[in-house]
Amino acid sequence: MEPRNNVTYFVLLGLTQNPKEQKVFFIMFLLFYIFTVVGNLLIVVTIAVSKTLNSPMYFFLASLSFMDLTFSSSITPRLISDLFFGENTISFQSCMIQLFTEHFFGGSEIVLLLVMAYDRYVAICKPLHYLVIMRQRVCVVLLVVSWVGGFLHSVIQLSTIYGLPFCGPNVIDHFICDMYPLLKLVCTDTYVTGFLVASNGGLICSITFLLLLISYAVILQSLQNLNQDGRRKALQTCGSHITVVVCFFVPCIFMYVRPTMTFPIDKSLSVFYTIVTPMLNPLIYSLRNSELTNAMKKIWRKSFIYYSK
Repeated sequence: MEPRNNVTYFVLLGLTQNPKEQKVFFIMFLLFYIFTVVGNLLIVVTIAVSKTLNSPMYFFLASLSFMDLTFSSSITPRLISDLFFGENTISFQSCMIQLFTEHFFGGSEIVLLLVMAYDRYVAICKPLHYLVIMRQRVCVVLLVVSWVGGFLHSVIQLSTIYGLPFCGPNVIDHFICDMYPLLKLVCTDTYVTGFLVASNGGLICSITFLLLLISYAVILQSLQNLNQDGRRKALQTCGSHITVVVCFFVPCIFMYVRPTMTFPIDKSLSVFYTIVTPMLNPLIYSLRNSELTNAMKKIWRKSFIYYSK
């Protein structure tokens, strides 16, 4: 379906129009992106290479790191390029592609975080049946479900807005192409569309967040059945998951569970959950997971010995 509009490109106002602030943001986001790439790739490589990190938990953690990397890569490089070159225009088709990829990877991560909570529930509440329930085939199916869920979410978001008429203006008061900033430019009534966006985005985030809180409440309640060492390890793992969940879902819920309007804080929240959170996730998991940290040290030590010969 071809879009019914007179707009062939959009102008992104970005985070600031001040040249000095743009230089500061360029350096900051470039460093953020480097840390994101290095941190998430380090986790993926460590889990793939290490023989001790072969449990379903680390399989999903490596998948989460890959999703964080792709999610950030769908947004941050474009932002860095705009800040450096001062190019703030984006074609209509590129805008739609960015919208699709952003919601595809973000939606997939939402489902994966729910899968990871289920994995921790089975491991802690049903330890004797853990390897039977979370066998390799089931883990792969759950990962595929995560990707399919993200794809369906992004298709719905894109189809909701792609056929709407854009008659001008074409200035987006944001640094990315997202649903609500784009809906402000549509030259027709967007009440029903805004309701669909809130249902597909905000409602899904809210329900998933509620399910995650309930699952972790059940897990924490069952910790009393474990010994002190098991309780400590479970608290470390669940603490990392809960931290990541809160950092990701709270901004998303605020962004999408509301009427079709934008607020000044939207840009800051978008920066947090699209750029900062993917950078922090490797740090959160590595600091609170001694097995992962030790595996990283072993790999670095072996690599250093190999290349120093």
